[in-house]
Amino acid sequence: MTLDAPPAPLTAAARGDLAAQARADGVRFLMAVFVDLTGKPCAKLVPVEAAEELQYEGVGFAGYAVGAIGQEPCDPDLVAVPDLASYTLLPAVREGLALVHCDPHVEGQPWPYAPRVILKSLLEKAQERRLELYAGAEIEYFLVARDADGKLVPADGRDRASRPCYDARGLTRMYDHLTGVSSVMNELGWGNYANDHEDANGQFEQNFAYADALTTADRVITARYLISTLAERRGMTATFMPKPFADQTGSGMHLHLSLWDDGEPLFPGDGAHGLSTVARRFLAGILEHAPAMQAVLAPTVNSYKRTGATSTRSGATWSPRRATYGGNDRTHYVRIPDGNRVELRGGDGATNPYLALAVSLAAGLDGIDRELDPDVPDRPELPPTLLHAVDALGADPVVAAALDAAGPGVCEYFARLKREEFFDWHGTVGSWEHDRYLTAF
Repeated sequence: MTLDAPPAPLTAAARGDLAAQARADGVRFLMAVFVDLTGKPCAKLVPVEAAEELQYEGVGFAGYAVGAIGQEPCDPDLVAVPDLASYTLLPAVREGLALVHCDPHVEGQPWPYAPRVILKSLLEKAQERRLELYAGAEIEYFLVARDADGKLVPADGRDRASRPCYDARGLTRMYDHLTGVSSVMNELGWGNYANDHEDANGQFEQNFAYADALTTADRVITARYLISTLAERRGMTATFMPKPFADQTGSGMHLHLSLWDDGEPLFPGDGAHGLSTVARRFLAGILEHAPAMQAVLAPTVNSYKRTGATSTRSGATWSPRRATYGGNDRTHYVRIPDGNRVELRGGDGATNPYLALAVSLAAGLDGIDRELDPDVPDRPELPPTLLHAVDALGADPVVAAALDAAGPGVCEYFARLKREEFFDWHGTVGSWEHDRYLTAF
């Protein structure tokens, strides 16, 4: 990240007529996309002939059928209203296809359970203080397949090294997939700058330039869709599951965060690690609220198989267990690569980017408002399970308020869903229990 002002996203004004723009681009169908609280992408295909209706009236969904978005079967439709600034051509997926991210509405009002609406509410509150959040996201994932016995394995059968990270041969064997994704990112103007083999067999990472927080969150959702679709085309499954293999490193989604004021970066300074006082207080807020934030940053039962790991085949987990910070040291919860940003390393592949950025912003602003000091000794350990994280969320009014930023009840609903998820898993009986208990007594 440089000190130059980040590039501005394409504006809605530049594409004020969705139908005309789509026709000029040879688009035949528009995919109207939004995500639920779990990050599940939901969409309808809208023919270009109905693009004007999509722009001005939106497109309807049965909200309860969507999933975790706060509706019952009797509730009115969700209406997805497109954000024209997010219009994205996707000919690499299908010729004549474009995508547009949407904000769900109910009866004409933004729906408070919609993650994109939540993030926009937090960003608007920050803008009232002349503050703007910029973010970069590192997307890690596995390319997997099933063997003849149905066992999950790396899609590359020759990817067996005990230390495969950055391996040139493993990278080259996935050249077509990785360069295909990279080319799409660059055609879209995202600025893909690196693609690598990560620490586990079958694990990869693809990076693109930072942008304003909403644009970055949209791009994470789009990138997951692109990666998954292009992998399927080659007979593979791309999974963002935090830890698909017990003996290997899991997948993170690290967020690089910075605050700006009218195009001027606020984080560089002459304090420790090159940070300003504002940056240190922002950082302190994240550390203060880390246990509750983990319910959002590590939102699945499987997430805590990653953060709780004590060893892997490679010898490192790359997953923090305490709310610590430091310089260019990847074992911390927050790493400071340079004075321009802080890197939040608590998130994983299941992270909903809208919610993650919303709670990060709320925590950081709380640190600024309360003039918190990051150098507090004996920071607590991070929650060991999803249930512990949800309990921490319920006890943290700042993070809870972030989820409720667009309307009340969202945090309580989210916490209930996550408790149910934990106990659904806890109620299953698996091979570990058979191996340990079947003949033990």
